[in-house]
Amino acid sequence: MLALILFIYFVSFTDKPQTATPALSERAIEQRAKWNIPTDDLDYPVSTLYLDSLRQLGVRIHHTSRWFNGATCEMNETQVSQVQALSFVTGVQMTRDDSSPIYGAPRRRTQTDKWTDEQLDLFNLRPLHEAGFEGQGILMTVCDGGFYNANTMSCFRHEQELGHFDFTDDTDDFYGSSGAHGMECLSTISGLQDGFYGAATRSDYYLMRSEEVPSESPKEMDNLIAALEKADSLGVNVFSVSLGYAYFDNNAWTIRKQDLDGITHRCSRAATIAARKGMLVCVAAGNEGNKEWHTISIPADADSILTVGAVDTTGMIGAFSSFGPSADGRIKPEVCAVGVQTTLINPQGTIVTSNGTSYATPLIAGMAASLWSALPDENAMQIRERILQSSDRYLHPDTQQYGYGIPNAWLAYTMPLSVGNKEYSVQKTDTRKILHGDQILIVRFGHIYNLSGQRVK
Repeated sequence: MLALILFIYFVSFTDKPQTATPALSERAIEQRAKWNIPTDDLDYPVSTLYLDSLRQLGVRIHHTSRWFNGATCEMNETQVSQVQALSFVTGVQMTRDDSSPIYGAPRRRTQTDKWTDEQLDLFNLRPLHEAGFEGQGILMTVCDGGFYNANTMSCFRHEQELGHFDFTDDTDDFYGSSGAHGMECLSTISGLQDGFYGAATRSDYYLMRSEEVPSESPKEMDNLIAALEKADSLGVNVFSVSLGYAYFDNNAWTIRKQDLDGITHRCSRAATIAARKGMLVCVAAGNEGNKEWHTISIPADADSILTVGAVDTTGMIGAFSSFGPSADGRIKPEVCAVGVQTTLINPQGTIVTSNGTSYATPLIAGMAASLWSALPDENAMQIRERILQSSDRYLHPDTQQYGYGIPNAWLAYTMPLSVGNKEYSVQKTDTRKILHGDQILIVRFGHIYNLSGQRVK
C-alpha cells in the first residue's frame, strides 16, 4: 500500500547561534583530533529558536541540516507563505510533491550456488583477511532503502549493529516491507555463513534508511544529507550508499547532466563535506550505462569520494555500469568491483547473485574497512589514495567506465603511499619489508608474504 504523498520543502536559515556546542560524539571528536581536522561552523547545530518558530506555525520538521543550515519540513501553502516571511529564513525550496511515481516494482532475483571467493579475489582481499585484518575497529554505515529481515538473519553478527536510523516518511517497520536492497548490500560486507564471506565481517556498523518507497523526489537527497551528517556526528569511518538520483516523478526536477559537477546539488556537496570531515564515502556510479541517461548520477559526482563501477569476476566492465567523467572532467567512477553477478545473501538466507553498481559499492567499502583496520593511523584520504594507487589502471585511467580500475587490497597495504612529494611508509613495529634476490617480500606476524599476498614461509 502506498503512503500518502506530502508536500516537502527545504527551509534555509540566515545564521547559527554562537553559544551551541558541536553536534559530535566523543568518538567523532577524538578522530577529528587524531587526524587534525578542525571543528568549524558546519559542526554546530541549527538554531533551536528557529526550529521552534517553525513548529509554532504548525510546521512538521522531518530533519535538520547543520551543513546547509536549514530544515526539511512538511508544509501547506499557507505555512509556506508564513515561513517565507520570517526574518531568519533565506529560502524555501520544494523537494517533493504529488507527482506519480516513475519507477515500478523491483525485479525478483534467482538462486545460484555461486561462492564469494572470486569477487574477493578480484581485488586481492583474502590475503588481508588471512593476515587478520577484517575491518575490526572501523565503524561503517550502510545507507539504503530497505533492510528487510536484517535484524533476524543468522548471517549477521547482530552485536556489530550499533543502531539504526530512519530518515524517510515510510510508515513500515525499519526491518519491514520497504525492501531488501540495503540488507543485500550489507551482506556483501558483513555476511558470514557456509559458502559466503563478506568483505569486512568484523566491522561494527550503523544502518540508515534514506530512500523512500512510494516516490522519487529531491526530498530523498535531503534524507541522504541527514544520514551523512548523522554518520559524521557518530564518528563513522566508512559510509556506503548504493543510491543515485537523476530522474524524479516530477520531470521539472530531473537532473541536468551539465550540473554533475559535485557542486551544483547540495547532496553531492554533502558527500564531499563528509569526506573532508574524515569519512571515506563510497557511492554507486549507477546502472544507466546502456540506457538513455548513460552517465553517473547524484551524488556520484562528488569530489574526494570513491564512486564505484561494476565489473564481472574477470574484470570486464558491465554494460549497465554508468559512464563518467563528471561534468567538470574529473575521473568517474574512480574504481570498480564485482557488480555483474555479485554473490550476496537474500532475505531468506539463500546465496544468490544479482547485478548492479549497488553491490560493487559495499564490496569496495568493505575492502576499505579491512585495509583501514590494517593501517589505523592513516586518515580517510590516505586510505582512499592507497586504493586508487593500487588500482590496475592508475597510471592510465579510463575516463568513461573503469576509472582507475580494480584495486589490489594487499598491494594497497604493502606499498609506499605517494601523495605529492611525500612518501608514506607502511613500516610498522610488526611489519617490515625485506629484499630477497630481486623480490620484495613482506614480513608480518612472523610470516613472509610476496606482494601478491601469497604466503612464502
